[in-house]
Order: sequence, then structure tokens, then C-alpha cells
Amino acid sequence: MSRKLRAAVAQLGPIHLADSREAVVKRLCALLREAHSAGVKFVVFPELALTTFFPRYWMTDQAEIDRYFERDMPSPETRALFDLAKELGIGFYLGYAELTQEKGAPRHYNTSILVDPDGRIVGRYRKIHLPGHSEHLPQAPFQHLEKRYFDVGNEGFRVWRMQGAVMGMCICNDRRWPEAYRVMGLQGVEIVALGYNTPIENIHHREPEHLRMFHHLLSLQAGAYQNAAWVLAAAKCGAEDGHAMIGGSAIVAPTGEIAALALTEEDELIATNLDLELGEYLRRTVFNFEKHRRVEHYGLITSRTGAKTEV
Repeated sequence: MSRKLRAAVAQLGPIHLADSREAVVKRLCALLREAHSAGVKFVVFPELALTTFFPRYWMTDQAEIDRYFERDMPSPETRALFDLAKELGIGFYLGYAELTQEKGAPRHYNTSILVDPDGRIVGRYRKIHLPGHSEHLPQAPFQHLEKRYFDVGNEGFRVWRMQGAVMGMCICNDRRWPEAYRVMGLQGVEIVALGYNTPIENIHHREPEHLRMFHHLLSLQAGAYQNAAWVLAAAKCGAEDGHAMIGGSAIVAPTGEIAALALTEEDELIATNLDLELGEYLRRTVFNFEKHRRVEHYGLITSRTGAKTEV
């Protein structure tokens, strides 16, 4: 008997500085109800889904920064989402900013969680590949301060079994690094859920806007194909207080083909039936890791960080 899971990506349009958590959660709940109407059993929401993309702003007051972080999950503001998911029997992935204590010190993470259809958190991922910069760039059109506001994730790329599938998580810039997918692939991942907030403009180097979307989709398709996994990518997009971000939310099959693609930069749900055995022939043949990988030749991947020419 084939294994199938009807799943959806719930793209979010802009969240502005003035938008409250309560207002955002109402939007998430509306998308969850739409998913239920479409027979969906698993939904992927974006990175930092509860607030505007605050790393674009230079802030020096830690109390001001901490306003964007969640100390508990579910929080009082997000409880309604968990309760509705349980009522509807839908699992979900949610990205948010996490404030916690470790060894008596505050720690800040760009985090995502997996929540099962009973409303229970079964998995957590903390973003590892933090992009951007930590210093103030006053001449830039906006900042990208993830390296300032977040600690590097400390729990690795793990997988969990949920809803009959092996699921993994990553966030935004992680999708550009093949190591992220491969570590999950080596654990038999079947679904990679990821949320992202990607500016249309590269503040460090002029790029055509179409190239931003090309690289985004290329990263998803390569990661899916080379690890024979479904990739479900949810954008927060559109212009937040005038700062534009790409859309392009997508569901990519283990073959690397795009199975569904968002058409707008607003709240939008895209859904498809995930055949969890679609990539099985790839795992038996082209990407039969046990048969074809040659780890004795890959040492530089973990022993060296930067590129270095020695010839």
C-alpha cells in the first residue's frame, strides 16, 4: 500500500511593525481552516511567522529586541493556533524567534517546531546558517542583522517520525547549503519543511530580482532531488513597511520537479498529495548512499570551513 500525505504550504503576505501577534495568529488560523477544507493533514508556515522581519532594523535596546521573541511555545497569543490544529487534526511547522535560558544566560534563536495533529510539539530546530552581518551598515537600504540578534543553532539537523513520514526542518538560508539536506538525507528524511523571509534586494551586491527567485528555486529543487525527499517551502513575502521580500512558496517533489508554486505575495495556500514512496527508486539507484558514497574522500567538508587553494 502506498503511503500518501496531503500537505500544504501556507504563505504569508506582509506583517508590518504595527501588526499584533493576535492579528497574525488569526491569519494563521484562517489558512489552517482553508487547509482543512482542502483535506490537508500537514501545513508548513514561514520563518519568523509571528512578527515582521525585525533583523532589518538596527536596535540597541535589548528590551526592544526581546519584544519580538517568544519565551514560551505555545504562548498565550499562539494557543488558539495549537487548539485549532488539534480540533482539525492537522500537524504543522511554525517558525518564530525563541528566547530561552541556557546555563543561566539568555539565548536567542531563530527557531521552528513540528507540532503533531494532537497539538503537541514533537520536534524543534534552531537555525544554523545565519546570514547577514552583526555590525551597523548605515549606508545600506536596510540591515540584515541575524548574526547580531540570534545565536547559532545548537541542536543540529535532526529528523522526527510524524504522520507516517520521516520529517526534518531547516530555515531560510539553510536551504542554500547542501550539507543541511544531506545530513537529513543520511537519516532517511522524506519531508523537509522550511520557512523563509528573503529580501528582494541583496544589500551587498546588485542582483537582478529574477536571479533571487532562480537561486531560491534552484536550492529547493537540488536539495529535494539529491536527497530523494519532498521539500515544502513557505515564504513570508511582499512589502513589509516598504521592504520587499520574494514569494515563490513551493512544494518540490523528490524528483526535483515543482509540484505546486504560489502565484502571489499575499496569504496563499498551496497543497498537493505527497507520495512518500516517489523517491524510492532514487534511493535505490542514483542516490543509493550506502552503495555509492565515498566518505574517505569527503574529509575537507568537516575539517575546513573556508575555501583555500593549495596548488
